[in-house]
Amino acid sequence: MTDTLLPFLPAFFIAHSFLLVGALSPGPAVAMLMGISVGQGRAAGLIACAGIATGSATINLLTILGVGLILSQAAWAMMILRIAGSAYLAYLAYGAFRKALNPPTIAAMNVRRQGTGALFVKGYLLQITNPKAIAFWLAIAGVGATANAPLWVVALFVGSMWVLSFACHGAWAVALSASPVRAAYHYARRYIEAALGAFFAFAAFTLATSRS
Repeated sequence: MTDTLLPFLPAFFIAHSFLLVGALSPGPAVAMLMGISVGQGRAAGLIACAGIATGSATINLLTILGVGLILSQAAWAMMILRIAGSAYLAYLAYGAFRKALNPPTIAAMNVRRQGTGALFVKGYLLQITNPKAIAFWLAIAGVGATANAPLWVVALFVGSMWVLSFACHGAWAVALSASPVRAAYHYARRYIEAALGAFFAFAAFTLATSRS
């Protein structure tokens, strides 16, 4: 089984790196998690994180199925997908550098108190209706991490990406529930965006020049 997984590991590493930085990037999910964690506590924020991660897994699985169908009809489709994904990552790099020069503030989203199920659904719906999240997953699909992979490798990929998404958003939920961390984050926002811009620029180049 290990020998079967080995050929997929380089693409796995690249795809997980993309998600790691993307999930740690400030956005609508961060604003929502900040509002939930501040208003209802860390446990509530983590429940919403589970919804976000499940939403990511849904997009991930649908993207894998859709890309697989396209590639079964036209091998050149992977090249087009890779170029489109690279262009989107370059756009993210541009946006991050622009925010580094003039960093906007992220205010906690005003979220009313809700139960466990409602918090999970809120996180799930936020993710699956976010056009940027869908575009980002299409960029990850351009890596081709599960191309021609057996079912258990696809399941491992989807499951590990769920865990990574939950862990990254969970880190936001836990950290931003503390006011000193929120203050430090706002102070360091310029440097965070600059680092994100550098990573996205590197990711765009890596994806565009990939031969896999």
